[in-house]
Amino acid sequence: MLNRRAVLRAGAGLPLLSVLPASAWGAEHPDTVVDAFVRDTGFQGVVMLGRAGRADYVRTVGYADIEAKAPARPDTLYAIASISKWLTTVTVLKLVERGLLDLDAPLTRALPDYRADTGARLTLRRLLCNASGLPNLFIAEAKADPTLLKTDLTTAQALARFGQGDLAFEPGARFDYHPVNWIVVIAAVERATGLPFQVAVRSITLDPLGLKSTGATDAMLAGAAPSYRTVNPPERWGNDRRPYLAASGGYASTAPDLMRAAHLVFDTDFLTAESRRQLTHVEVPTEDYALGGRVRHLTIEGRTVPAGWETGRTAGYRLVLGHRLDGRRTVVLMNNTALSQKTMDQFADALLGAEPRA
Repeated sequence: MLNRRAVLRAGAGLPLLSVLPASAWGAEHPDTVVDAFVRDTGFQGVVMLGRAGRADYVRTVGYADIEAKAPARPDTLYAIASISKWLTTVTVLKLVERGLLDLDAPLTRALPDYRADTGARLTLRRLLCNASGLPNLFIAEAKADPTLLKTDLTTAQALARFGQGDLAFEPGARFDYHPVNWIVVIAAVERATGLPFQVAVRSITLDPLGLKSTGATDAMLAGAAPSYRTVNPPERWGNDRRPYLAASGGYASTAPDLMRAAHLVFDTDFLTAESRRQLTHVEVPTEDYALGGRVRHLTIEGRTVPAGWETGRTAGYRLVLGHRLDGRRTVVLMNNTALSQKTMDQFADALLGAEPRA
């Protein structure tokens, strides 16, 4: 059970930044929303609101490392779980712009050695929207042999072992959210660029966006705030991620980096207009899922406002990166104490002034 009083004490005196006057926040100042959420859930972590890639409200609560009593800071590094899929998708779209990949060509064009029958029916689009039909052989093996999570495999080995199963359904027929889709994407990126996946993402996406505190190296992941299953007493929750899982959930980042990335990707010409259209076109309406992330429609002051909605959930990490597609507001939430992801989404809604979801 969360010790809420301890959390509140931990949050007292930690960094709080609001560069806008109170009158600019409308009916409810973010402090009111944050205070209520901390009181009700025991939230620990980072809250950041901003516009055009710049924060105008930052609040940190509690500890990043509970045992060491190291407070959460605005630049604390957290594992970002499935937000890695969004960064991967941006990289794929940049390669599409260069003519090196094609979202809708048979997968065998990107991977000529892939099994021909399945590869003729699969496309990168279906992989990026988690509707490929590939079976989740990775999870099946990991449940049978937990040491798999600590076993290093090359991309080729992972692709051969997990990524070439018989299709469970026709590509595009339904949603099936699992990492095997993204192992195949890694292989396609590496063949298109001739580079290791993380090097390709660094050179194509992270460095051009100026995301200096984002990456998937062992050193960076080791430097992230630890993940917790429980707070009182603190019980850590391991988050082993091998390089062949980097695309689906292997990156770490900070709130300032994510805020910057959302603005530059969604609001500027870092991507072409066509790439931005592809990134935000919902492919699986029942899941609000586009390519590499979701697009939700918020109701704010009686208006429908589309928002890029990237979430991350692995071990005890819970994250939200919500960006109004009209460019007027971004919210970043980072937590490492296993709160409900639905509750985190509702917290983000409230901070954006959106009506509660149904």
